[in-house]
Amino acid sequence: MAIIGFGKSANRYHIPYIKERDIKIKYIYNHRRHPEKEQGFYDPNTIFTEDLNEVLSDPEIQLVTVCTPPATHFKFGQDVLNSGKNVLIEKPFCNDLDETKQLLDLANRKNLVAMAYQNRRFDSDFLTLKSVLEKGYVGKPLELESHFDKYRPNIKALTGDFMDGTFYGLGIHIIDQIVALFGKPEEVGYDIRPIQNQTSSTDDYFQTDLYYENFKVSVKSTPLAATPYPRFVLHGTQGSFVKYDIDQQENDLKLGIMPDDPQFGIDSPNLFGEVHYRNQNNDWITKQIPTITGDYGLVYDSLIDSIINDQPKLVSDEELITDMQILEDGVATKGPHITKSN
Repeated sequence: MAIIGFGKSANRYHIPYIKERDIKIKYIYNHRRHPEKEQGFYDPNTIFTEDLNEVLSDPEIQLVTVCTPPATHFKFGQDVLNSGKNVLIEKPFCNDLDETKQLLDLANRKNLVAMAYQNRRFDSDFLTLKSVLEKGYVGKPLELESHFDKYRPNIKALTGDFMDGTFYGLGIHIIDQIVALFGKPEEVGYDIRPIQNQTSSTDDYFQTDLYYENFKVSVKSTPLAATPYPRFVLHGTQGSFVKYDIDQQENDLKLGIMPDDPQFGIDSPNLFGEVHYRNQNNDWITKQIPTITGDYGLVYDSLIDSIINDQPKLVSDEELITDMQILEDGVATKGPHITKSN
């Protein structure tokens, strides 16, 4: 494989997991070289290059991962697919729905795989929520809140366009989790705006409500949550599930703890989720749910299975189109609004 880009995305969310697998990174293309990082790279045989044609013309390359700013994704995706290679593209997949459909159509015509890197489908907190739903602890789900909050005061005016805001940058992850679990919503409500400085041109706050039949999901992020809110709050006909704090993989990576460490990504017992439910005898039970350890590298395991064995993609075309439609509808209209699914 090859990687386009050599910044935080490649070095934090991709390479540490790739090195644990039987995947050869033959090239890393970057128009701005970083000799100090290249010197210490784990595979001395990897070729660092400023010549993209060198990468795309090599018949050995089967997969190219695009880890560059979102505005460049469409062009790189086109170039990779037109060279006859499969492509994995960081989120958000493209600028808009039209570009997304163009790339997916191109991949399908060429019998290649094009997929978005939705690694947070393998967040530990999300995997645990999924398990709680599958085991039926809460009965039929009625309401779910998904929070990804921070406390990062910043009164400076934020500049840029919609792709530079929190909704596109973070919202795509936690919206995709909901689409992966429940599919396409019937309606979506939006409140997307800057709350720390109203003169900002990009958002730092969003709440997106996804409406299903007799079920609602609220997905929210604020930069001013001084008191932590649960990561997930799930209510159903038979009980509730609450989980605090986020997946620990990113925290460990920031400390230099890598996926080969036995303690990597393991949640603290005091942060395990808790389910309070009614059993068949109508007894109320309170139970801790140990967190399922996440692994972003499973995206690559699944992708290789799709490329080599023609297995269904982790992120289907329909799910990706739904994700991008939700993003596009969110920024198409200013102020709170509701859209119906097409």
